Amino acid sequence: MCPIRNPEAIDTLGGHCENYDLVLVPGWKNSGAEHWQTMWEEKTPLFSRISMRRWDQRDIYLWIDAINRHLDSCSKPAILIGHSLGALASACVIAEDHPEIAGGMFVAPAEPLRFEAEDIIPHEPLPRPSVLVAGHDDTLISIERTEQLATAWGSEFVDLGTAGHINAESGFGRWPYGLNILVNLVDRIEASG
Repeated sequence: MCPIRNPEAIDTLGGHCENYDLVLVPGWKNSGAEHWQTMWEEKTPLFSRISMRRWDQRDIYLWIDAINRHLDSCSKPAILIGHSLGALASACVIAEDHPEIAGGMFVAPAEPLRFEAEDIIPHEPLPRPSVLVAGHDDTLISIERTEQLATAWGSEFVDLGTAGHINAESGFGRWPYGLNILVNLVDRIEASG
């Protein structure tokens, strides 16, 4: 197990989570100071974030390239934790069957058509364990579409109900429940290994 005894303190992620590089892949315009991705990154060295020069570009290929560059610096198998456009790009990289990727957590993926990515994203099961987390009232994608993506990718589907885009504007700051979802994914990765 990878316990979270105090769900408010993400620095308790220890255990076998230390066997992975937890790679944060923000969406378009990056994740701000109040976003759960930033809070997770600031609280423990288990998390790292991809880097890009221009977060305001809407080109999914820039995200895919940034993930692949980041993977070159990883010393352990990586779990990609993507939000919005970052979720779509993470699924693309996992679909390439990169040997250094252990799994993926896709949070509030954006509608691929908004980023001209419908023909780029995978349309078949991914080769690594994954989970897709979505809400019913996300303004960037319908719940039916996220369910379709989860089914196509073979991802576990977590329905958060009324959760917006699962970002700071929707009230998701530290988001301890998201860490529990991550822990469950790590357990599934371990069991599939």
